[in-house]
Parts: sequence; structure tokens; C-alpha cells
Amino acid sequence: MTLLPATHVIDYAALIKQAPACSGVAGVTEHLRQELPAIWQQVYRGNCRHVPRFMEYMAPTALYLFDRYSALESDGEIAFDQSVQDRVVAAVGLSQPEPLRPRRGRRSLWGQPPEELAGFGRDQGHFVAHAIGGGLEVNLFSQNRALNRGQSAQGKLYRQMERHCRMHPGTLCFARPIYDDGSAVPRWLEFGLLRPNATLWVEVFDN
Repeated sequence: MTLLPATHVIDYAALIKQAPACSGVAGVTEHLRQELPAIWQQVYRGNCRHVPRFMEYMAPTALYLFDRYSALESDGEIAFDQSVQDRVVAAVGLSQPEPLRPRRGRRSLWGQPPEELAGFGRDQGHFVAHAIGGGLEVNLFSQNRALNRGQSAQGKLYRQMERHCRMHPGTLCFARPIYDDGSAVPRWLEFGLLRPNATLWVEVFDN
């Protein structure tokens, strides 16, 4: 089991307890969708070495929260810093049947060709898997190959969680990349889903 540094840990169980009583899985789902973005921003800001510029993008399948640091540079509000990249802070949505795959050659939101996200032992991963509705450019990131392909113990667990989302359409699921530097490559990946009994299943994976 991977343990996060204490400053990155979120008490999701306490958050669920704040949901309206007897609201059921639908009520808990809506509560989490409303509350999680602000909590993620707070934790991310507390662990940043730079001033973040939070932006949101609502795709058909998920809400993407990202740090568009380059917008501050472009506006002249801060000096250019080559060590800091634009990057996703979190993604949350409801699992859906696999959509049509995007055309080949599409570029990521950050402007780099998706193939450049991969490297030795790396894959062009998706925060929200294609099989559960992902596919947007902002959804792409550099992912550990064994994790992405289910070739390690952690990878098998990760695939098990994605499979649960695929087998239960409409499941609330989220991905929270966690960084230990200014790059867009997460050091860890937190993935969570809401079970039919309104309890959360959250795991942290090395990336």
C-alpha cells in the first residue's frame, strides 16, 4: 500500500459524513461532486511551490480541474519559470460506456503531441479511462506502463477499480494526480470511486 505525505492526505470518509442524512448514493454523489473541487484546490495550493491559476473544463464525461500556470506568465503577472508546467489537478465524473475514440494526431490541451507524454517504461495514460468515458486531450498524462497495463500488483488493483466503473455505469469516480515537483508528471495517482452502498473506495498508486 502506498502512503502519501501527510500534507496531501484528504479525509474522504469525513466528507461523506457531511452529506445529507438518508440521501442515498445519488445524494452522496451530488455532495461529492459539489465539494471535492474546492477541497482539491486547497490541498494542491498548500503543496505548491508556485502560485497556481485554477481553471475548470466541463467535458461530457467529467469535470477537469487544472492549473494553467502559463496564463499567469502570459499575462505578465509572474516571471517565466521553465520548471513549472501546466497540469491537471483532478478529474471527477460519472462512468459511461466507451465513446468513439478521438482522431489520431490530436494534440493535448497543453500543446505537446500526446506521443511525447510517453517514454521508457511510460504510457500515454488517461486520468479517466477510455473504457469508462475518458478521451479528452486534457485527460492525457505520462503514466507508469506497468500501472496502466495492469502488469504489476498495483496495476492489477488499478484495473480492478476501472473494471468496477465500467461494469457499473453512472458510478462516481475521480482521479487526483499528486506531484512532488513542478512538472506535469505525477509522482502518485489517487483513484477513487463510490460504491453502490455509498461508501468510497480510494487507492493511491505510484506513478
